[in-house]
Amino acid sequence: MALGVSATLLLLVGCSRPQGATLKPWDARAAAVYLDQREVAWRNWPGAARDHGTFCVSCHTVMPYALSRPALRSTLAENGPSSEERALLDSITRRVTLWNQVEPFYTDQYRDGKARESRGTEAVLNALVLSAEGAAHDAQTRSLQDVTRAAFRIMWETQDTQGPNAGSWPWLQFNMEPWEASDSRYYGAALAAIAVGMAGENYQLDSGDQQRVKLLTDYLIRNYAQQSLMNRVVLLWASAELPVLMDREQRKKIIAEIKNAQQSDGGWRLSTLTWPDDWSLHSFAREHLRADWTRQSSSSDGYATGLIVFTLQKIGIVSNDPTMRRGLAWLAANQNKQDGSWPSFSVNERRNPTSNVGHFMTDAATAYSVLALAQSEAAAGRSHAPVQHLATSTPMATKAPQQ
Repeated sequence: MALGVSATLLLLVGCSRPQGATLKPWDARAAAVYLDQREVAWRNWPGAARDHGTFCVSCHTVMPYALSRPALRSTLAENGPSSEERALLDSITRRVTLWNQVEPFYTDQYRDGKARESRGTEAVLNALVLSAEGAAHDAQTRSLQDVTRAAFRIMWETQDTQGPNAGSWPWLQFNMEPWEASDSRYYGAALAAIAVGMAGENYQLDSGDQQRVKLLTDYLIRNYAQQSLMNRVVLLWASAELPVLMDREQRKKIIAEIKNAQQSDGGWRLSTLTWPDDWSLHSFAREHLRADWTRQSSSSDGYATGLIVFTLQKIGIVSNDPTMRRGLAWLAANQNKQDGSWPSFSVNERRNPTSNVGHFMTDAATAYSVLALAQSEAAAGRSHAPVQHLATSTPMATKAPQQ
């Protein structure tokens, strides 16, 4: 992959710049090019195409891209969204505006119940992406764009309000961890809480919306104990946006769990964190074997490490904390020098790393690694030269989407 002119950053960990805390360089420009090219590859892949000239907002590539790419604007001294980001925002805007006309990502012809799952999943992701963009843009105008308000209205309309899942959303279920499995409804609800929190003071809730937020927070609190550590990490992130979700003692407990799960190399391993901690034989087996009977990777990975380090920073853990220092060091040392990405591995099946499917976990890993490193960099007040976008680059190899 062509990376343009390479620019590297010598990252100093911690706002206080403790002596001896320098890290290996990481290349923000290469990361931006990787992310932009992957957005183009997904958008141009026929399997991602949807009606009215739109495309699917995938949990593995598009949503993490939408959250992370704005963080590089400051890092790379960009003036606004890249052309790739604008294409994504245009597609989401079209789907929100034409909500009653566009078809769901999957219809019931694919499988019973998929239309409802699709609507719930998309409603949350649309609100999250537009809210994240608003956090980077609308904060200056102190108001949300009309399309963002419409996305929140749709999100509340698709929320379940009755039964044991009241407060959450129907969520796509393909038996694929960590985003489309039996426990992913909780993950989706945590993302909805992040979206509401990101909207901040710009989003004035009416009385009906306040009731829906109460349903959401009650659901997240009520089902917390049954979740995998990775789902609880996402809730911890959400608690940075909506503090009511966790009290001090809960935060201390999950931070301790996160620190205990850190591997000797400073990173975290997804396969040991993504299954509910119920001590069942099934959960134990899945920590070691994928569904195709191949051995789970024992290596730390960029998705778990990036998301955890980013979340710890969001809740105020300083960069010179020993856990943070080691996590940031792992991220800075494990960027792929050839394409600017960070490694991660499917916990479902062994994937060909050169295929489109094989890139999905890497896409998410790169996005969250960027969020973690860019956030640390922002605290140190650093920036890079503008990135050269590759919207016309040749997309990477594409195959059927799976995690």
